[in-house]
Amino acid sequence: MKPLEFHDIAQNTDEWSDMRAGRLTSSSLSKVMAFYGKPFGDPANRLATDIALGQITGKAQTGGYSNSHMERGHEQEPIARALYEAQTFTTVTNGGFWCNDEFGASPDGMCGDGVIEIKSVIPSTHMATITKGTIDSAYKWQCCSNLAYTKSKWLDYASYCADFPPNKRLFIRRLWLDEIQEDIKKMDSRIKLFLALVAFKKKAIEEGQYVVGMRG
Repeated sequence: MKPLEFHDIAQNTDEWSDMRAGRLTSSSLSKVMAFYGKPFGDPANRLATDIALGQITGKAQTGGYSNSHMERGHEQEPIARALYEAQTFTTVTNGGFWCNDEFGASPDGMCGDGVIEIKSVIPSTHMATITKGTIDSAYKWQCCSNLAYTKSKWLDYASYCADFPPNKRLFIRRLWLDEIQEDIKKMDSRIKLFLALVAFKKKAIEEGQYVVGMRG
């Protein structure tokens, strides 16, 4: 992976969205890492097409999609961040957007030599995370890439659930860089294959035949 450059911009702004266009991002990496060691599945193939289109048009193919979980996350993230700062005596600064020409990462905040990833979740997910004491598997690759590719030493995964009692709403699991060395190798190799797929899709879009079977 080529080194990523830090851009001090706010998440979910137009500038942030524009910078994501044509890049694989850490939030989508789980689709790429699925079926590791096997051919890419349909979600990864659809993602590759979207990224290829983004490279051609300069626009991110988001479709304006949103759901209740995403909206809750946007609303509650500042609350979770403030609680994290109070409990850890840490000042969280803007996570910005880290990117090279092909990949981008947006941690939810910077904490000195570490980063934070905040997820506002439903009670059952929060309970499962607390019981297992691990990062929710749905966010594993996002967390690993945000840690590995932002020059950080550690990442704090912060699971927040507003429905829990006040002193139980935040669960923190710290992930250290030396814990994920094998995962980094897997990400590097899989991302390389995926970017080749994106290049193939881009060529197909640009050079494909768009009139077929017509008779004079």
